[in-house]
Amino acid sequence: MADVPESILIDDIATLVTNDPSRGRGAVGEIRDAALVVQGGRVAWAGPRSQAPDADARVDAAGRCVLPGFVDSHSHIVFAGNRSREFAARMSGQPYSAGGIRTTVAATREASDADLLAGARRLVGEARAQGTTTLEVKSGYGLTTRDEERCLAVAARVTDEVTFLGAHVVAPEYADDPEGYLDLVTGPMMDACAPHARWVDVFCERGAFDEDASRRVLTAGRERGLLPRVHGNQLGEGPGVRLAVELGAASVDHCTHLSAADVEALAEAGGRPEPTVATLLPGVDFSTRQPYPDARALIDAGAVVALASDCNPGSCFTSSLAFCIAVAVRDMGMTPDEAVWAATAGGARALRRTDVGHLAPGARADLTLLDAPDHVHLAYRPGVPQVAAVWKDGELVAGRP
Repeated sequence: MADVPESILIDDIATLVTNDPSRGRGAVGEIRDAALVVQGGRVAWAGPRSQAPDADARVDAAGRCVLPGFVDSHSHIVFAGNRSREFAARMSGQPYSAGGIRTTVAATREASDADLLAGARRLVGEARAQGTTTLEVKSGYGLTTRDEERCLAVAARVTDEVTFLGAHVVAPEYADDPEGYLDLVTGPMMDACAPHARWVDVFCERGAFDEDASRRVLTAGRERGLLPRVHGNQLGEGPGVRLAVELGAASVDHCTHLSAADVEALAEAGGRPEPTVATLLPGVDFSTRQPYPDARALIDAGAVVALASDCNPGSCFTSSLAFCIAVAVRDMGMTPDEAVWAATAGGARALRRTDVGHLAPGARADLTLLDAPDHVHLAYRPGVPQVAAVWKDGELVAGRP
């Protein structure tokens, strides 16, 4: 067995994105002609190449860009089935609605645990090869106590960031008794699922759960030690943002349709020690032909913005945060720096993590090496594979330098 070096110097980095403004230019803390030292799975040093300390081993970045691994704070990758026909129908003019979720629910209930785990692992591997090193995963395609619990158990085998989303839509067998389903979600289902999750989420939207029901779900989750997140304001203006800010949720996700009051509320919440992050999901709006969120208005107002994939089989079947960055820059008013920050440090804020999303000393050594001289190429060359190598906790997990 080969000796594992205690420390590794990644040298000859053309552009190092640290997301630490004290170390370099702008909000992304950009350092040109840089180097970085990894030791014990953490960043030990980052700075100008000319000042780099010695290390036990050296990796040559060969004049390319290194940035933090992407932090994808919103995904639904535990599922079975295929909804490509639904996508084709949307592209032919059929409007998107929340009801398609029930198609995936039927397939997921029929799938074995082994099949669900294999599918989740495949998508984690796909995301990792594209630079994602931290991935939040939700349940929400079981909608029975047994199926939600087993989906969460599968999610926990592929990530530490697990979210209970029994309140995705009303289960089909409760179509005539939505109050009964709410009793189930906030009672026996929550009791069974809470031990497997860190977060509780709710789809606060027409066709799913209204404000009162959503508040009840999130409150029940908090009583069991789960931290709140919200799906909100995807299909139209509604109470999602207001409820998320009121309850101190870590994030409200989608934010496609915002009133001036919503933007103001998110800006106010962005100044809190633990902000409610506006997590934008441009892949969904691309795939459903909905309007894109106005990221520029949110950022200018002072809100904290994250970008995430919302990888799921219905409304957005992509795991590529590079694609989301390109769309955000092209169609949502974000600069390349803002979009990269939102997909790394912003995602970390949405998960209330301080150990990922940046490359200052002490952070986890979750790194992405681009086959490009700087991070602007993520938007500049959309659709082109640019990830050369990915490290997680200092170990090479995808590609090669």
